[in-house]
Amino acid sequence: MHFWLTRGSAVTIREQLESQVTLGVLSGDLAPGERLPSTRELARRFRLHPNTISSAYRKLDREGWVEFRHGSGVYIRNAPPKQPLTPERSLDQLIANFFQSARGLGIPLPSVRSRLQQWMEIQPPNHFLLLELDEELRAIVASEMQRGLKMAVESCAPQDPRLPELLQGAVPVCLPNRVKELNKILPSGPELLALRVSSVPTSLAAYLPLPASILIGIASRSSDFLKLASTLLIAAGLDSDALVVRDARKPNWHKGLDQTAAVVCDSLTATILSQGCRAVPFPLLSEASLTELREYDRT
Repeated sequence: MHFWLTRGSAVTIREQLESQVTLGVLSGDLAPGERLPSTRELARRFRLHPNTISSAYRKLDREGWVEFRHGSGVYIRNAPPKQPLTPERSLDQLIANFFQSARGLGIPLPSVRSRLQQWMEIQPPNHFLLLELDEELRAIVASEMQRGLKMAVESCAPQDPRLPELLQGAVPVCLPNRVKELNKILPSGPELLALRVSSVPTSLAAYLPLPASILIGIASRSSDFLKLASTLLIAAGLDSDALVVRDARKPNWHKGLDQTAAVVCDSLTATILSQGCRAVPFPLLSEASLTELREYDRT
């Protein structure tokens, strides 16, 4: 088997050599008992420091792929290790088999690269990416999305350094009040999808109209949710003095909520309310918005 090692790659020389040996064993290109090029030979051929090659061989030895024979060299073990392959190594094996088949058909590498690029560009998205600055609000919305959808939901702040990576294969989504600012900073790519929020009459229809004499609690770790719920309940006819607002990030936030008739909260806070409280979870996302997102589950 011929080894090739590329300088300046994002993959280190050591990792390149380790991958080629393991994939060579798995694909049958390297037979049990076959002798590998010596450390000195590979170092001279690719103008590398011998320690780089030695480090790769030592790791392969520890993992059970090769063995050192004193005074003779490095050899492929008679039986490869039985530990399960990592997802990354399994993917490497599939890719290696693909390129091996392409070479067997005599297809030139530029043609393979061109076709792969075309296939990458037409692949459907494999996850949603929720973009939201407020960490607590982001967690609430992501939780509601994931419960209603099959496709994976990732989330991050717009300034997250991982954003370019997370956008790969993503359907980017955000709350409607964030669309304008996000469109200014996002790179060109998939269109940003605005989520739609629930309406109070629809979500709290069973509880409206609210008697003026009762106390209603509002609880959440998100300050945005607390403001939104307070505004909506006041708009629905409740006096502001009848609201008991609690920030779930603060100590003793449960205090007084057991004296209210019900506690309007987000879906995450509902799971940590005291048993004596009657939780009324207010979904931020409308069912129409979730229905729209489910169309991507079918692609």
